[in-house]
Amino acid sequence: MSHVFTVLLLVIFAVIVTTSQFVGSPIHCWYPAEFKPWYEKYAEQYCWISNTYFVSWAEILPVDVSVRTDREITYYQWVPLILAFQALLFKVPNIVWKMLQSGAGINLNKVVDMADLTQTGSFEGREKTIRHLALYLDKWLDTERSYNYGRLVQVRDKVTRFCCFICSKRSGTYLTALFLITKVLFLANVIGQFFLLNAFMATNYNMFGFEIIDYLKKDAPWKESPRFPRVTYCDFQIRQLQNIQRWTIQCVLPVNLFNEKIFIFLWFWFFFIAALACFNFFKWFYIFALKRNRVSYVKKYLTISSQLQNSFDKKLCHRFANNYLRDDGVFVLRVITKNSTDIVTVDLLMCLWKIFLDKQNKGRRSNIDSEGTINPHEKQPLTAAEEKEREAMAS
Repeated sequence: MSHVFTVLLLVIFAVIVTTSQFVGSPIHCWYPAEFKPWYEKYAEQYCWISNTYFVSWAEILPVDVSVRTDREITYYQWVPLILAFQALLFKVPNIVWKMLQSGAGINLNKVVDMADLTQTGSFEGREKTIRHLALYLDKWLDTERSYNYGRLVQVRDKVTRFCCFICSKRSGTYLTALFLITKVLFLANVIGQFFLLNAFMATNYNMFGFEIIDYLKKDAPWKESPRFPRVTYCDFQIRQLQNIQRWTIQCVLPVNLFNEKIFIFLWFWFFFIAALACFNFFKWFYIFALKRNRVSYVKKYLTISSQLQNSFDKKLCHRFANNYLRDDGVFVLRVITKNSTDIVTVDLLMCLWKIFLDKQNKGRRSNIDSEGTINPHEKQPLTAAEEKEREAMAS
């Protein structure tokens, strides 16, 4: 909604305003009778590139030049540029995400594409792709672990356990923290758009939409807005030899007919996008901040595939989610689920679960061997009693 639809919408509005400015005349002025045709063309060009000012019909035209200068409208020439700049700002968070996500050591787009391809391939090809994807994720999870458990590493792990905004590959929180930061950028951008338009139009744009709603409730005929006036005034001077003549002419700005409707619509659109961005951020923050959400997500899919048979398996599932997959691993699975189907996630998690169990069994056997206990998989030398028994049986 932010980096695709809003960008497209702003670009379309910029094209409309640009067309209205350069196709035909963006300003028309009413001149005194003594003005010659070349005076008229000069006056229109001057009033367009400089600024006009607004005075309502109920007011008297100010005599003081400084008062007229304070009322100048300075934005309408730059509306296409500000709309294009707003479109760029809405795209920036997505650009940040695209540029920095590769720092996690995994190509997330290719992983999602590979998972999506499993839905259209043959059964044998699907099983092979799922297996390769599971092995790839396992290698990635092992590569990004910490193998030096010093004091600093322990402190870092404790901090990342309570703060989900710290990007740490070794702690398994790089992608999740970057994702939350991107969500914050989307939210900050759309809120900042209101203040940007405040500064650009030199008006209180924050309350513009509420004023429109209040005005519509009164069921009154639509009146000209002081923010987007159609009839304005322009002062300019003409030098004739040593004489300087000052003229005030009345002009009409047809472009403000488009600007008013565009910025009314943008206020409500930005308000809608801000509400969505706020909801989306707090939803993902709740998912990442509570560690039990990570375990429950994994347990749901392992239960579907009937991998959790007893209480020991359920306890092992906590170690699988917290120590093996960690935040980034579960996040990748969430992304795969949203871009493919739950069936792919079930099969992929089942393969990862089996890889995890194999590693647990190997680790248990290596621990037994290191403690001096007999390993049943290795051939042990016979004792003296066993040697005599063997000879008696042979005879």
